[in-house]
Amino acid sequence: MTAAARQEAAGARQSLRELSVEDLSAEQAGEELAALAAEIAHHDALYHQQDTPEIPDADYDALRRRNDAIELRFPELKRGDSPSQKVGAAPAAGFSKVRHAVPMLSLGNAFAGEDVEEFVQRIRRFLNIKEDEAVEFVAEPKIDGLSCSLRYEHGKLVMAATRGDGQEGEDVTANVQTIGDVPKELAGAVPDVLEVRGEVYMDRVEFMKLNERRVEKGQPIFANPRNAAAGSLRQLDPKVTAGRPLGFFGYSWGEVSEPLGKTQWEVRKRLKEWGFQPNKPSELCDGTEALLRYYDQVQERRSGLPFDIDGVVYKVNRLDWQERLGFVSRAPRWAIAHKFPAEQAQTRLKAITIQVGRTGAMTPVAELEPVTVGGVVVSRATLHNEDEIVRKDVRVGDLVVVQRAGDVIPQIVQAVMDKRSAESEPYVFPDHCPVCGSAAVRPEGEVIRRCTGGLICDAQAVERLRHFVSRDAFDIEGLGEKIIREFWDEGMVRRPGDIFRLREKDAANLTKLKNRHGWGAKSAEKLFDSIDARRNIGLDRFIFGLGIPQVGHTTARLLARCYRTFENLRESMAAAQVHGSEAYGELIGIEQIGPSVADDLLGFFAEPHNLEVLEDLLAAGVSVQEFVPPKVQTSAIAGKTVVFTGTLETVTRSEAKARAEALGAKVAGSVSAKTDYVVIGADAGSKAAKAQALGVTTLTEQEWLELVSAQ
Repeated sequence: MTAAARQEAAGARQSLRELSVEDLSAEQAGEELAALAAEIAHHDALYHQQDTPEIPDADYDALRRRNDAIELRFPELKRGDSPSQKVGAAPAAGFSKVRHAVPMLSLGNAFAGEDVEEFVQRIRRFLNIKEDEAVEFVAEPKIDGLSCSLRYEHGKLVMAATRGDGQEGEDVTANVQTIGDVPKELAGAVPDVLEVRGEVYMDRVEFMKLNERRVEKGQPIFANPRNAAAGSLRQLDPKVTAGRPLGFFGYSWGEVSEPLGKTQWEVRKRLKEWGFQPNKPSELCDGTEALLRYYDQVQERRSGLPFDIDGVVYKVNRLDWQERLGFVSRAPRWAIAHKFPAEQAQTRLKAITIQVGRTGAMTPVAELEPVTVGGVVVSRATLHNEDEIVRKDVRVGDLVVVQRAGDVIPQIVQAVMDKRSAESEPYVFPDHCPVCGSAAVRPEGEVIRRCTGGLICDAQAVERLRHFVSRDAFDIEGLGEKIIREFWDEGMVRRPGDIFRLREKDAANLTKLKNRHGWGAKSAEKLFDSIDARRNIGLDRFIFGLGIPQVGHTTARLLARCYRTFENLRESMAAAQVHGSEAYGELIGIEQIGPSVADDLLGFFAEPHNLEVLEDLLAAGVSVQEFVPPKVQTSAIAGKTVVFTGTLETVTRSEAKARAEALGAKVAGSVSAKTDYVVIGADAGSKAAKAQALGVTTLTEQEWLELVSAQ
């Protein structure tokens, strides 16, 4: 997400961020979830693609924590592009891409002892474990490095990849081969296929030495060891990586051709025997009290460790329990990260600028004297909106407290009043757009002031085009902000379809792109080739690129999986305009898509201007490919739609749903004529009756268990 889009999202959050989750209304919760999705996506891109995070991990985690808490209280508002449904960010350009055989997921977070206790109890509830039965965990430090997966075939290293977005990473094999801690060949009895996962890192002493050398050479220094490690690993020239002091901790695994053991602890020992360095100190812990003791001990030792950590990780030790617990969308149920707290700092507020987003939202941004908070240099912070500025009485020239902890992203907590100049004056929020000069209005009852310029406002139009070519959308390399702005100003690109006519327009122009300042024949041809390469686009990327409110790439993928082709999607959206129709019922019956997302989606397809954009894209030669779902375990229920109703007695509802999804089924929340199975537990209600009325196959809990256990 762009800076302007992020600031727009921050403005939408406004003073809502100051409210506790319990005090939010449903409408406020929806606004807050939209803002959180945008902010987190922005920070994901900075962290995973550019290695230039703006905020410490603790503050990023706070954003996710608030998002999860709101979704827990308002499950019907959970967005398709929710951060709880995705990991990382798409791989950056410059490296070939690698599809992970087993997704590289992230971890859920705990911030207090109560969170850890809930994590343990959640596992007991999911597996139906009695209180007097032990639940053992492996506790280990959480390394602040760059996640990496090493693939060995017949004991030889054949591939190394970064995590990327969890599904697809970057091929960094040549660079990883320069790291001394990474075995190039494994001795002894090794599975034919073995993916070892862990963290590439740089210890503090070597980090300081590296920065000293860079200062001597007049080069910019790295902000922290994590950035140094990430920047070193992702060098296009392996010789540069070889000259950097990188290490690797190997403590997890992805695809394996045979089981590695029965417990997490046993596998750690095997990895060490094969030559991998484990992350330590680690410990086997039984129950919450033991986990919290370990946390306190590691936190006390944190400053004395040779490498940076930002918390500890707890993993269920038994691998058969891990398999049963499975995964949620972006994290395993059987592990959690217990994070360390963050910090505050004071700095001077130099100016307040206004960012205009692609929907016209005007967001004030604090321009700060650069200050280090939690190891990261910060020079900007959101001020949310004009009400927030008035409430905190923040003025240009003030010494302010910048906070990076709790339920907020980097923001100004307060002004230091006793250091305020006598000449300071309250800030006056502009009533006209700083970009196009149009009136800026704030409708009664709303918290956002918006530019009324619409498509005549360059900021909004350019932002929409930038979203269209972004990595999760059409992913057109070479069309960055500067180029989009240049083409817009010259009238070469005004709507998405114009991008695919650039080669044709260039051929007709007297001044060729290759002859312009900053261009050449090679760079111009590379851009045209990059555009041509995206003429055939997947349905999920196409949907995301349209910039429909509340439709992130996760929701886009859900829609693509359900409707399969663009023609079917378009026809279905036309039919679903009538609430109560079968098409509308099918739309809101998609797991994680509720009435709010459906309204935004249908609103987009009801607007004639948007339909013109779609037709223009097709006329420009864009071909939308049928969505082909990823391969899943072959089973009798793969591709089937399943609904659970009533209380299950043998397994929990959560475990039954997880098992169905693992076998390739779609779990829906409502019954329709397209439902394949309805699994009926005790005290089943209206869903069971509706299934019988529609002639949908119903299964008892035992029949269901027999069906899936046969897979």
